[in-house]
Amino acid sequence: MKTKIIDGVEVHIGSGNIFADLELADADKLKIKTGLVIEIRKALRNLDLTQQDAAKRMGITQPKVSDMMRGDLSNLSERKLMDCLTRLGFDIEISVRPAKTLIGHLMLSTH
Repeated sequence: MKTKIIDGVEVHIGSGNIFADLELADADKLKIKTGLVIEIRKALRNLDLTQQDAAKRMGITQPKVSDMMRGDLSNLSERKLMDCLTRLGFDIEISVRPAKTLIGHLMLSTH
């Protein structure tokens, strides 16, 4: 993490992935899952769905929707979250390209 002095205060510049900055395992996956859930939450709000209606539409149980809304992503894979988004009317595009570094990374881009 880069450090900068601004007005005499040491400031740490984030990498753009808070999970990596916190040195959490699977930081890229956590960032992807969180990004997908943010999009799901936006869609549910825009569609004005109850948790029960959202569960039916996404093909998961209402308790899993509740977990998702509370930020518990442990029982939902990236693949399942993508499936939820497609069931809510979103297209998902996966792009693969050579990495600029020795080891590549995962990222989520929303429009």
